[in-house]
Amino acid sequence: MSIGNSPEDDRPSVGRALQQARIDARLTVEEVSTTTRVRIPIVHAIEQDDFSRCGGDVYARGHIRTLARAVSLDPEPLVHQFDAEHGGRPAPTPAAPLFEAERIRAEPRRPNWTAAMVAAIVAVVGFVGFTMFNGGEKNTGGPIAADDTTGARKPAPAPRTTRPTVKPDTPQPSDSAIAGLPKDKVTIKVTARDGQSWVSAKDANGKLLQDGLLKQGESKTFTDKKRIDLVLGNAGAVQLYVNGKEVKQVGDEGSVERLSYTPGDPQAG
Repeated sequence: MSIGNSPEDDRPSVGRALQQARIDARLTVEEVSTTTRVRIPIVHAIEQDDFSRCGGDVYARGHIRTLARAVSLDPEPLVHQFDAEHGGRPAPTPAAPLFEAERIRAEPRRPNWTAAMVAAIVAVVGFVGFTMFNGGEKNTGGPIAADDTTGARKPAPAPRTTRPTVKPDTPQPSDSAIAGLPKDKVTIKVTARDGQSWVSAKDANGKLLQDGLLKQGESKTFTDKKRIDLVLGNAGAVQLYVNGKEVKQVGDEGSVERLSYTPGDPQAG
């Protein structure tokens, strides 16, 4: 007696399901790549169930969601199937600090007034001792000089004590990456705060400024006079500053977000 296969055994693989849906939608790999901005070699690899070129499970989930939406498939069952076949989701990693320079920057030194006062007292005592010693040598064995008009002894001049001037240290300028940003340009800072992220950035002329993996804790800054277009993989792990202001809720973990910004207040395109 033979036992039939379960429905789960008959379902297509993740890559095969995406490929069949693309064919049914009459779309080429090049058209899907243009729509999703997922590179052609990666689309081919995913359709062959080869996720090694995605850069990790987080990016694989993001690409699966993006490709599924492009071919009108519900992405969640495919993501669950991928997790079941690849050991499930990893435990979240602790967030890395955004600005290491701000955390380790030394505090400006304060003037050491105690040392200055001690130096001044030593100088005064030394001067008085030197004056008394020289005066004793001059008066030994001779008459005391008298004033021609009054006959009175001239008093010795009082020693002048000069307090040394201690110049306080000049405070170091702020290391903040936000201060002094030009208002006629768009400036974007991307930091992979909660995990690594794939980042692509282009200027208003379509020139590619960045296209690669940003490791956890790393940052990239982009500037253009008119516009910057971003594609962020694993957008939930990214901290984004646009024109000096932080953009809240860039995206979800594993999602791929496409954003455009111009000078002024952050306005997502």
